[in-house]
Amino acid sequence: METKPTRRGFLATAGAAAATLAAAGQGWLLPAALGEEAAKKKEYPFKLGLASYTTRKFSLDQTLAMSKRVGLDWICLKSFHLELNASPDDIAKAVEKVKAAGMVLYGGGVIVMKNEAEVHQAFDYAKAAGMTTIVGVPMPEVLPLVNEKVKQFDILVAIHNHGPGDKVYPTPESIIERIKDLDQRIGLCIDIGHTLRIGADPVRDADRFADRLLDVHIKDVTAPTAAGQTVEIGRGVIDIPAFLRVLLKNNYSRVVSFEYEKDPDDPLAGLAESVGYVRGVLAAI
Repeated sequence: METKPTRRGFLATAGAAAATLAAAGQGWLLPAALGEEAAKKKEYPFKLGLASYTTRKFSLDQTLAMSKRVGLDWICLKSFHLELNASPDDIAKAVEKVKAAGMVLYGGGVIVMKNEAEVHQAFDYAKAAGMTTIVGVPMPEVLPLVNEKVKQFDILVAIHNHGPGDKVYPTPESIIERIKDLDQRIGLCIDIGHTLRIGADPVRDADRFADRLLDVHIKDVTAPTAAGQTVEIGRGVIDIPAFLRVLLKNNYSRVVSFEYEKDPDDPLAGLAESVGYVRGVLAAI
């Protein structure tokens, strides 16, 4: 499994000292800004976004403001911010808010699909909101219907692995086994934290399954075991530089979304530190 050498070692060689300043008093937002400015000097094929589970205790307006503040312009909305059973009018209002913020509403999720009705609902919801991607957990018995719906709607379905405790899709490989013969628009949303926590290797899996990688949830965890907890990116054990290098090597061109699960009552500082660290890495590799 892929764990990083040391955070200190990378910062020393890469010169990404901005990431270490992220929690330092008045300057805690500085690293995101510095990292963004440095990363702009390099071209990379994917976009950085927000999985709005990060801000699950905040409104859509607050979520958009936080995302913009740390320089993330792509967003995948969880049902906290746009209910699955929202009316067409409510969906239109949410879409307009995202556009007014200068952001792209690329996806919704994670959306569980246990039966045919929930599959139809998910696709109708995504289409109404103009989403290109459903980050979802369709049960195996509805995969044939999902296969037909992606052909009908031309909407991607990125299946999310949830690691220890997930009896259906614990690892990226377990997803591939179920979808390998389905439409290529059904693929993976690799959650690199859950992948490492179950003992799989997120770097290796992102490389092995690059042709079916449709979305990424990026985070860091304290240990490569079920006991691992989400922490600010750069403070945990995942080799973030190696993971980003694999995405670049395979010319991954979709979205890498930050899903910062720690500090649900006050996620902004940790999210900013995580974004700053990733942008610093991208500027250095």
